[in-house]
Amino acid sequence: MAAVLLLFFVLLIAISFLIFAFMAPNHFVSLNLLNQDLLLLPQKAIFWEQEKALIAADVHFGKVGHFRKAGIAMPLNMEQNDLSVLSDLIDEYKPEKIIFLGDFFHSDMNADWDWFILWRSRFPELEIVLIRGNHDIIDDSYYERMNILLYDQLLIGPFLMLHHPLSDSCLAQSDIYSFCGHIHPGISLTGKARQHITLPCFAFGSRQAILPSFGTFTGRVAIPSNKTDRIFAVLKDKVIAID
Repeated sequence: MAAVLLLFFVLLIAISFLIFAFMAPNHFVSLNLLNQDLLLLPQKAIFWEQEKALIAADVHFGKVGHFRKAGIAMPLNMEQNDLSVLSDLIDEYKPEKIIFLGDFFHSDMNADWDWFILWRSRFPELEIVLIRGNHDIIDDSYYERMNILLYDQLLIGPFLMLHHPLSDSCLAQSDIYSFCGHIHPGISLTGKARQHITLPCFAFGSRQAILPSFGTFTGRVAIPSNKTDRIFAVLKDKVIAID
């Protein structure tokens, strides 16, 4: 009898675990765009399944070092946290490449670059592509020594990778869907009791997607959206679609 009860409780626990696993909400949002499968991640990056690629915009690595170099006190671990998040994403999704949509390193060279050298040594086989942004002003030789491919823009499959968003007039003349950053987009939400918060977001328009800034030490700007746009707000540990 005791053995039967024990087996019953084991089965009950197993069934409960399976029910929880199937009912647990996804922390990411799956999006099919032009027959390509994209996972919008709460770490403010995209995993592109067909290309086995992570896409991130506006890391602004080195920004802490830039401010400290100017004599402004800043926490030391912010840069390391961003690299740690990248490492976790690589361990989880096993990408073959990372595509950075500009503003990877913030402004002039500083000591934070040494942290990146150490991080890069962990993933020597990983292909890294950088689309130059307005803050990417250090000499190309630094990136070349890290085996990083540099482009002003790059067409991969049906998507054009950029840093600056294209204007409405340029989008109207283009038949290619673009991915970009630069804006640090956010969505402003207001509660019934007049609470107000601006969350980072992925903004998918009819011809262009704007990614949130990946870096911890970056702000966000509330952007206007059209009724046809798809907006996905980023919370602490999940992504949600905004109607």
